[in-house]
Amino acid sequence: MPGDTLVTGSIGDAHTLLPILASDASSGEICGLVYNGLVKYDKQLQVVGDLAESWEILDEGLTIIFHLRQGVRWHDGAPFTAKDVQFTYERLIDPNVRTPYSGDFERVASLQLLDDYTVKVTYKEPFAPGLISWGMGIMPAHLLRGHDLQTSPLARRPVGTGPYRFHSWKTGERIVLVANPDYFEHRPYLDRYYYRVIPDQATMFLELSTQQLDETGLTPLQYARQTGTPAFHAHFQKFRYPSFGFTYLGYNLSDSKFSDRRVRQAINAAIDKTEIVRGVLLGLGKVATGPYPQESWAYNPEVPAVPYDPAAARRLLAEAGWRDTNGDGVLDRHGRAFAFTVLTNQGNETRQHTAEIIQRRLSEVGIRMQIRVIEWSTFVSEFIDKRRFEAVLLGWSLSRDPDLYDIFHSSKTGEGEFNFVGYASPEIDRLLLEGRRTFNEGRRRVIYHEIHRILAEDQPYTFLFVPDALPIVHRRVRGIEASPIGIGYNFIDWYVPEGQQRYKAKLSP
Repeated sequence: MPGDTLVTGSIGDAHTLLPILASDASSGEICGLVYNGLVKYDKQLQVVGDLAESWEILDEGLTIIFHLRQGVRWHDGAPFTAKDVQFTYERLIDPNVRTPYSGDFERVASLQLLDDYTVKVTYKEPFAPGLISWGMGIMPAHLLRGHDLQTSPLARRPVGTGPYRFHSWKTGERIVLVANPDYFEHRPYLDRYYYRVIPDQATMFLELSTQQLDETGLTPLQYARQTGTPAFHAHFQKFRYPSFGFTYLGYNLSDSKFSDRRVRQAINAAIDKTEIVRGVLLGLGKVATGPYPQESWAYNPEVPAVPYDPAAARRLLAEAGWRDTNGDGVLDRHGRAFAFTVLTNQGNETRQHTAEIIQRRLSEVGIRMQIRVIEWSTFVSEFIDKRRFEAVLLGWSLSRDPDLYDIFHSSKTGEGEFNFVGYASPEIDRLLLEGRRTFNEGRRRVIYHEIHRILAEDQPYTFLFVPDALPIVHRRVRGIEASPIGIGYNFIDWYVPEGQQRYKAKLSP
C-alpha cells in the first residue's frame, strides 16, 4: 500500500553519490537505492537479473552476452540503453578516474554493443567473478559524458534508474529520496526514504526511543540490554544475523614500525580478541581468524584463532629489536619509543570500546597507543584516501564472492583504492589472480583457503571479529523478510498499512 516515509538513522554521511566512486557504506547505501546494476543477488544469494533481463555465458566463461531490459528510463526521463553500460565500463577502466573497483573490469578484453539493448563482454582470460561484477551501478552517459566525475554535480545530485529518486542532501544532516513512480519492477510502496545523519549513537538511540527514527542498527549493548522493555517490543522488531565482513586493526605498512611481520604477529598475540567479543560485542559476534567469515565457502576452518599470549608477543617484539632499554615501560628501538596513533570513526561505540581494550593490552607489552576519533567523511577523504595514518580501526563488508583482489592485491594501492595499507605479497598476488581465473568452486576453495592461511600469518591487518548485524525496524513497517542476505533485499516491498501511516503529508526536506 503506497504512502508514508521511512526515517533511518546512520552515524555517517555519504561521501559521493556516484556508484563507481562510492567506497564507504553510507555512500553505498544511498547509491543502492538510486542506481541499478545489470545483475544482483536475490534473497537466497543467487544471481538474478536487474537491468539485464537475461544473459548467456559462452566460450567456457570468456564471453557474457547481456540482454537488457527495454523501456527503463533514467530519473530525468531519458531512455536507458547499452550506451550507458559502455560508458560506465569506460569510466571504470579510465586511469584518470579514482575508482576502487577497476580491478574487476581490467580483465575485460572488449565490450561491444550488438544493438541498443544487447552488450557482449569478452574477457582476456577466465574470470570467475565476472558475472556478479556487473552488479556495479550503471551511470547515465547522456549526463556524464565529457565531464570529470570527481567534480560532476551528479556526485551530489544523482540521476539513476533505481527505485528511489534523489530529492535533497544537506551535508551532515540528511539525504532525502522519493519513490520512483516509473520503476521497472514496481513503484516502491514507501513514498520517501529519509536518511538522517546522527554521529552520536546515544543521541541516535534517544531518537529511536521516541520513535523519531524507524530504522537503524543497534549496538550490542542496545540490542542485548536496552531494547528488551515492553515499550520497545510493542513498537519495534529486532533482527540478528551474521554480518558478511570483519572488523580489523590495519597498519600503514610503509611505516617502519609495522614493516616487520613479527611486530604485527606480536600485536595479534597481545590482543585478547575473545575479551572483545565478550565484553564489547556481548557475545553477538565471533572472533575472526582471517578475512572470511564462517558463513563463506572460502573460510578455512584449519586456520586457528591466535590465542591471547602476551609473553609470546614480548618475545616476537624482542626478536624484531624492540626492547625497553631505559626502564620507562615502553619498548624502544634505535632511540625511538614504540608509540603510534590509531584512527577510527566518530559515532561507532563498538570500535571505540574495542580501541580502548587494544590500547590497554598493548600497554601491557610495552607499546603506547593513542586513539583519535574522526568524523566519517573527513576520515575517508583526508586520512584513508590520502594515507595519512599509522593505524586504523575499521571494518569491511564483503561481496559474497570471495575475490579479495581490490583489497589485497599490490596493484590496488592508489588514491581512492582499497589496499590503502600498502600490502604487497607476490604469493598473495599470484593466488588472487589464480582464484579469479578458476570457475570450479572446489578448486577455488583450495586457493582461498590458502589466501586465508597466508593473510592470517602475514597479518597486514589484525583480524579482530565478525560482528552480528543488529538492525531494528518500527513494527508499523510490514513486508520485511529475513533471509541469508539480510533484510534489505526487498525494500521496495516494505509498506505501512494506511491506518498506521505517520507521514501522510509531504515530509519537508
